[in-house]
Amino acid sequence: MGAVTEACGSGRVRSLPGPGNLDERGQASPSVPGACSLSPRQHAAPRVRRPRDAERASSPHSPAMSGCELPRGLCPDMCPASERVRREREHRLHRLEVEPGSRGSAPRADPRRAVKEYCRPAAGKPRPPPGLLRPPPVLLATVHYLAAEVAGRADASCAEVVGFVADRLRAVRLDLSLQGVGDAEAAAVLEAALATLLAVVARLRPEEARGAADPVLLQKQVQEGFGSLRRCYARGGAPHPRQATFQGLFLLYNLGSVEALQEVLQLPATLRACRPLQTALAVDAAFREGNHARLFRLLRTLPYLQSCAVQGHIGYCRRKALARLSRALSTPKGQTLPLDFIVHLLALDGLHEAEDLCRAHGLTLDKDRVVFLRGRYSEEGLPPPGTCHTLVGSKLQGCTLEEVVMAEEDRDVQRSGPPA
Repeated sequence: MGAVTEACGSGRVRSLPGPGNLDERGQASPSVPGACSLSPRQHAAPRVRRPRDAERASSPHSPAMSGCELPRGLCPDMCPASERVRREREHRLHRLEVEPGSRGSAPRADPRRAVKEYCRPAAGKPRPPPGLLRPPPVLLATVHYLAAEVAGRADASCAEVVGFVADRLRAVRLDLSLQGVGDAEAAAVLEAALATLLAVVARLRPEEARGAADPVLLQKQVQEGFGSLRRCYARGGAPHPRQATFQGLFLLYNLGSVEALQEVLQLPATLRACRPLQTALAVDAAFREGNHARLFRLLRTLPYLQSCAVQGHIGYCRRKALARLSRALSTPKGQTLPLDFIVHLLALDGLHEAEDLCRAHGLTLDKDRVVFLRGRYSEEGLPPPGTCHTLVGSKLQGCTLEEVVMAEEDRDVQRSGPPA
């Protein structure tokens, strides 16, 4: 079992034990250089190493597959008919896949709603035939459906939606890895799937995380998605249109990771000069330097998808900013700051969040001010997660998740130049 490194806010690096890598089929694979390290995402759950999936083993570009041409999927539906029949017979249909009006003792699968579930291939089992694999256009349409019709469902709990979407997106990546697909087609599917997963995971509240929506499993799946996509980029000759954005998302999701930063800095200079990567590098630098005023100023300007990627670090950053204020201002008699200032500095969603944050760290409140008394600041448990409406939810600005996931990047977003 190898070791991974974690970068702390002060710039120190400590070694952490890391689990062995697994591929998309759950089989052990050797560690790969440049695997992403743990990073402090609120300390809510340990960061796992970015495992590699079946794509490396089954890619038509892999030397191991030279002389062996992989089939192309032929299934025209989001879920093969044979799987729909089997799961219907075994009563294993998810309620989000059931035909309206057929709920009860014998629910029927709706071909327009049923989505192929993830099933890890058993060792020695032959590859599925082309008729059970969905080609890239169908896979992209499946991700489009999950983002547009499922992610925002109000008749199901957030945990149920996240668990369903995460499982079906994992099946999308597996189908893609088992067939011969060009890099451009593969990148389009992987980008849409990863964007959808980042967005739905960001909506999950800590108290709702359970079962299939376990935060450790979701973090592992996100890292798998980044691994598949970045390997696809590495194989291609020309840059992909959205590569700078997703390389920036990789760095933001792994904020503070030494290895993630090293991988980004090894990208071509022309790619690093693009605005999304410049912004991500600026956020990472502010995080490492402990420049919390600049960090939260930059976080306010991030687009929605980038905000979803960095959301897991926000609670940790707020805690460290409050600790620095306490060290600077605490006296035996106590100095005070207006709660309005705390709200603005840390981009909180109102006075109530500022009060909760201060109380969680042992600070005294005096009406609309916080009192910094020497020896009172403490860190116990996780910092309050907050709603993150200001830094995340408000960024949609009337757009749907489908539009965010499927939209092409604007030219002015990709142009070179550092962030303001």
